[in-house]
Amino acid sequence: MLKGSIVALITPFKDDNLDENNYRKLLNYHLNNGTDGVVPGGTTGESPTLSHSEHKKIIEIAVNECKGKIPIISGTGSNSTDEAIDLSKFAEKAGSDALLVVTPYYNKPTQEGLFQHYKKINDNVGIPIIIYNIPSRSVIDMSVETMARLYEFKNIIGVKDATGDLNRVDQQLKVMGKDFIQLTGNDDNALEFNKRGGVGAIGVTANIAAKLSADFQKACVDDINLAERIDKLLQPLHSSLFIESNPSPVKFAASKLGMCSPSVRLPLVEIKEETKKKVLEALKVAKLL
Repeated sequence: MLKGSIVALITPFKDDNLDENNYRKLLNYHLNNGTDGVVPGGTTGESPTLSHSEHKKIIEIAVNECKGKIPIISGTGSNSTDEAIDLSKFAEKAGSDALLVVTPYYNKPTQEGLFQHYKKINDNVGIPIIIYNIPSRSVIDMSVETMARLYEFKNIIGVKDATGDLNRVDQQLKVMGKDFIQLTGNDDNALEFNKRGGVGAIGVTANIAAKLSADFQKACVDDINLAERIDKLLQPLHSSLFIESNPSPVKFAASKLGMCSPSVRLPLVEIKEETKKKVLEALKVAKLL
């Protein structure tokens, strides 16, 4: 089962080109620090500004480095159903363990449109699919009822819930049951999310605090008091990494830890000086600097 600390992996650039060497180093950092799964090609990986060849390349690299060690949940969503199917079929063929498929952004489909979008992707692949529900970025919100309809399909196994509404955990648990995998997409609510029935996070903070994030998720199962203590260390970091649009802050943090360049692709830009100060302060609170 997909659970624990799953990282929404950043994509490093060098001179605005994919930095393959550093990408491999990042993957091995996670292998060595307890991360439970990786998501190449998600929003944090700047999928909107990756070329199709780059998107496929990072999936291939993730599979080559991580296959058989931790799950690879490839980000293959698009607001074009055909494009999402193409990426999903590629990811499956490359050896991905599962897919993370975001709700179609900008088009504003109805609930029936959402249902048909995921149904068609489901019908074209043979590996598990995690629905990524993030209304703040995609405008539309998948209802619990639509999710329940989709859960009847063989490949739909869970949700990355970035609604920020903790009541959704209870509602989805009640309708779909405990076998429906619920992962939060909001690092800051992970403690309460897990208490209500979630089984982990697909998070941003894990990019630069892999061990702490993994220890936190394990403690949510084994030692809730320890989980609460780690959560207090991480909360300032969670907050600072979203002062400006993700992944600009986390890439800056990664650069300060010697992990990769802070470069992001337009229309994203590097963070302001006042944001840098807050990120640095949070890194110190978490004892990462």
